[in-house]
Amino acid sequence: MEYLHLEHDGKLLLVDANGVGPQIPTPGREKSDVWLMRLPTAEEVSFEWTEKRRNKLHWGQNSATIIHAFPHIDWPENWAWKDDVISDSAVHPAARQSVYRTIHRLVSKVIIQDYQGRVVMAKVKRGHFVGAWTLPGGYLDYSEHPERGAVRETMEELGISIDLLDDAPIISENIFSDEGINFVSFTYRALVDAENIEFKPKADEIADVTWLTKEEALNRAVSWFDIQALKSLN
Repeated sequence: MEYLHLEHDGKLLLVDANGVGPQIPTPGREKSDVWLMRLPTAEEVSFEWTEKRRNKLHWGQNSATIIHAFPHIDWPENWAWKDDVISDSAVHPAARQSVYRTIHRLVSKVIIQDYQGRVVMAKVKRGHFVGAWTLPGGYLDYSEHPERGAVRETMEELGISIDLLDDAPIISENIFSDEGINFVSFTYRALVDAENIEFKPKADEIADVTWLTKEEALNRAVSWFDIQALKSLN
């Protein structure tokens, strides 16, 4: 089955089982015997829209293709607020899963350099890149600024305190699977005296830490975000 995810400035179009909309969810409602609201199909939409991408969703034994598109209309005041869709159990799972996947996953990282231009890389034991070399960093906590996240992750992973440079962060965005989960990475820079740095890697997370030239770091990096950040170095 194919559905349209039509979103405009925080508003999402929902229809009933017969394709009539817009429908408004009720946050906190318990599940009914039937799904009362869902995303529309292309045939049920009368206005023009532009497709942005397609995602493949799976829940239980079910699946659907979601066409993410921008509607060519004025701001739809009477559509559903996107944030209300997830918390109404009467909304079809495809709609709730689609909203969940469009929420950005935020990551903060840091390029730590010494005065010779070398870069710190860590070999990780867990997460997305087990056994690979990455820049220090990770997921942001709730209500955490990316700068604080970069400093916190460095202390947690490597056991060192750093001061970030005043440079603007390197911001990268990408989607890596057909599920459509969207990642945004903020990569900061720090300059340290390697002779005064003593790494104390987190035992259950970091297997090794080393200094590498930019070229060596690029050769070892596997994270797309790390590669983009390292390429930006002079």
